[in-house]
Amino acid sequence: MACAPGEITALIGPSGSGKTSILRCIAGLLQPREGRIECGEQVWLDSARGIALSPQMRRVGLVFQDYALFPHLSALDNVRAALTHLRRSVRKGRARALLAQVHLAGLEGRMPDQLSGGQRQRVALARALAREPSVLLLDEPFSAVDQMTRRKLQEELARLHREIRVPILLVTHDLSEAAALADRMVVLGHGRTLQAGPPADIIDRPRSREVARLVGQRNLFHGLVRGPSPDRPHSLLMEWQDHLLEVQSDLDLAPGTQVDWVIPAASILWQRPDRPVPGDLENPVQGRVLDLLALGDTCAVTFAAEGPGRHRLFLSLPAHSVRRLGLAMGMQGRVSLLAEHIHLMLPA
Repeated sequence: MACAPGEITALIGPSGSGKTSILRCIAGLLQPREGRIECGEQVWLDSARGIALSPQMRRVGLVFQDYALFPHLSALDNVRAALTHLRRSVRKGRARALLAQVHLAGLEGRMPDQLSGGQRQRVALARALAREPSVLLLDEPFSAVDQMTRRKLQEELARLHREIRVPILLVTHDLSEAAALADRMVVLGHGRTLQAGPPADIIDRPRSREVARLVGQRNLFHGLVRGPSPDRPHSLLMEWQDHLLEVQSDLDLAPGTQVDWVIPAASILWQRPDRPVPGDLENPVQGRVLDLLALGDTCAVTFAAEGPGRHRLFLSLPAHSVRRLGLAMGMQGRVSLLAEHIHLMLPA
């Protein structure tokens, strides 16, 4: 796993998958049995050569979800406590500048219990930056604040990472947060890397059924390859229930190959018989609406596909489209599964 300067890499995975342990190993708070950690030109850990720098020798900024501030020190003194590498005469001014950088100018004298959750997290971030870190480690940094504050802190982190140009490793359980903030995402499971890459690639093109589940793909099914499509190059025909679906894929799969497949909710279109649009004729599936759930500007639609398995498809439609179409629970209809967005995976 690597993270470049000026890049945010998000670590996601279930509890116990090793996300926080990785941060603790990088910081030197946990000693792995074997491995190698490099930061820039410096080797912080190399078990084969017996190298293991102490936490004090690693320039790491670490931010915890519970802030870990000194309760008896003001915001200014919490930051100043991390500036022991500077002369005493300049520490106060530097601490003030760091607090201003995280938008806390004027609150230097407040104690932690006089600050809101978001303000406490900003103090923790300023303290982490005080060491002029070579890497910034964030362990669920926004999980203890309300949604509005969380959004503001996310925006500040996005701006900050352009300014400080150091690698940032972010541990989060929030997939939308990882997708919004991260340049790269690493999916962990049982202490190993399951997939790494740009968030959009992992979410839309997971490597395995396990990754698909971890990134929240709900349209996850089994299929059987029937052979190449006679109508389109680089396309396969796949049997699903009693449907024969066309899939755009460069995989060389023999007829009879069992596959797992996913399709994003936004890539399933509701067909309008009165006003066909491009894609309406692709992979039509008949069924009925099981559920409608309004979520602000979008609507989550659960669609029961006709067939022996009566599998459920999950669509995401604009709320205005749902109103215009007059969708209602129990309504019969037909959806199209866009061939180019069906992603095939070989079962493990």
